[in-house]
Amino acid sequence: MEAGERSPLLAQGAGCQEAPLASSSPLTARRAGPAPWEDQAWRAGLRGVLACPPSAGSSCLKCLVFLTNCLFSLLGLLALAAGLWGLAVKGSLGRSCGGPLPADPMLGLVLGGLAVSAVSLAGCLGALCENAFLLHCFSGGVLAFLVLEAVAGALVAALWGQLQDGLEHVLREAITHYQDDPDLCFLIDQVQLGLQCCGAASYQDWQRNPYFNCSSARVQACRLPASCCIDPWEDGASVNDQCGFGALGLGEDGAQRRVHLEGCSPQLRQWLHSNIGAIGSCFITVVTVQGAEVLLATQLVRALAVCKGAAGRLGPSTRPPDPVPCPLPKRAAWQVGPKTRALGWGLGLQVSLSPPGKMSE
Repeated sequence: MEAGERSPLLAQGAGCQEAPLASSSPLTARRAGPAPWEDQAWRAGLRGVLACPPSAGSSCLKCLVFLTNCLFSLLGLLALAAGLWGLAVKGSLGRSCGGPLPADPMLGLVLGGLAVSAVSLAGCLGALCENAFLLHCFSGGVLAFLVLEAVAGALVAALWGQLQDGLEHVLREAITHYQDDPDLCFLIDQVQLGLQCCGAASYQDWQRNPYFNCSSARVQACRLPASCCIDPWEDGASVNDQCGFGALGLGEDGAQRRVHLEGCSPQLRQWLHSNIGAIGSCFITVVTVQGAEVLLATQLVRALAVCKGAAGRLGPSTRPPDPVPCPLPKRAAWQVGPKTRALGWGLGLQVSLSPPGKMSE
């Protein structure tokens, strides 16, 4: 068959199509580049990527949200580990197994660290994986923190006078349970050392402690803690543990040469009044940082929504179904042209090379 003529062997049936030479014929197998349908799909996917290119602003926004939440996650996990370590050292976890949670200051550190680390990890993973759901969870958690902080700040501002009046009562209760909790003991010692005071209203408040009371039969009777002493050893590097023995049984003239006589309640009020500006600045800074985190997460969610909408308008690119090739009947090679014979070999069809007289042999 001459070039340009159409072979009757290639007549298309009702349900078949002519096989594309680009993907199955050895005559066109040397064609560089992908097949036509692959090329179209690749171009469609490339258009989907280029429809929403990552801008410098969105990349910086993503990195900022990721890095800040990584920092807060580490701080939250550190607080959680410190709280669990404190509970384990004091044995509070073992004693409370199967019962109510222990009323321990370390429990607040554990719960706070757990909440901060969980919310920060949600924001970190949401920014890294570009997950809008995790970013929404992060924003909701930070907003919950802001609401709680606002309520706490409003209560402190409204009850500031009553809180100051209740400081003396709180200090007296802490003195009564001085030996019951190592954390409470540490806090009282630090307050008395830092403010150079002793007791709540005066040094005689330590009579409320069952161990230091002068009527007690214990060895510590009429004693004061070493944090009440005036003259520490080694220029403040250590405290004279022996100066407090018998100090409660002395009068003010004898005790003032060894321990501080003034209580910690007036000193603590004065410290709060002098540092109210620093406390307010810290509170405002924390609220500002949290508000900025919410705004950054919201902007990142909007950027992701814009990219998703731009990619969705292009529509998905699907591979077209492969055409069904028309079967060629078994014919002699001398009845077909060279192009048709090559096409039959490429499709795997058996073409007889024998003339009609020798086919029966």
